[in-house]
Amino acid sequence: MSQDVTDTPYALWEENRNRIVSRQGGWVIGKGVFNHGFSMMDDLVGEITYFQQIFLNLTGKLPDKRLGDWLEAGFICFSWPDARIWCNHMAALSGTSRGAIVSGVSSGIMAADSLMYATGVMVRCHDFIAIALKEKRAGATVEEIVKRHLSAKNELPGYARPIAKGDERIDAMQRVCRKLDIAMGEHEALAYEISDYLIEEYDECLNYGGYLVAFLADHGFSGIEVERLISTAVASGLQAVYVEALERPEGSFLPMRCSDVVYTGPEDRELP
Repeated sequence: MSQDVTDTPYALWEENRNRIVSRQGGWVIGKGVFNHGFSMMDDLVGEITYFQQIFLNLTGKLPDKRLGDWLEAGFICFSWPDARIWCNHMAALSGTSRGAIVSGVSSGIMAADSLMYATGVMVRCHDFIAIALKEKRAGATVEEIVKRHLSAKNELPGYARPIAKGDERIDAMQRVCRKLDIAMGEHEALAYEISDYLIEEYDECLNYGGYLVAFLADHGFSGIEVERLISTAVASGLQAVYVEALERPEGSFLPMRCSDVVYTGPEDRELP
């Protein structure tokens, strides 16, 4: 019995069969390459920065150069050439095993998509600071905001940091904002107020993710847009550790003996 193509999802499949539809743009052969209404070769190449283009591609919004420069500085803060960092392990292992740089960088980007840090926490950080600002506007104190959220979820996304206290990247980005003459907005100001309270009461403070989402929320970006904007931010650090591991003897990055592995599973047993 044949399926009626007017039924969902068959109608949708039939409508899109053998055709690609895009609101973003694309290449019109003989006319140009278009992106959200801009001719890329005429309007964008040589006229905007790559980081302005990242905003345009991911959000449909073309910001002024200052915001593009801010994002570029933000990427530098993510890309540390330190093979001890979790996601950087992937690139170093690819280099030491003589894998391709693309495989190492790609796997490292995937490892950074974590619920503990980097892209995976951005939406939760954004949700928290957005709700916190609404509560403050409604008359809540910082203490009330913090205690309510800790009681409900036992976490404050965007605050605290594993291993180290404080976050030197925030100081660096504040310096960038002063250089670019970018004023502080309400979300960012509240993020610092909460941080000051946490320092006094819990010996914890704002982390880089919390800073990023607060800053970008003040410029009208949603949590999912922030997640997309920084999705490849660790790439340069991954490239750095890949190259270093590749230039050293093969297999020399974190080699292990069998005795280094501590097994805690079931005892040896006979298999049928």
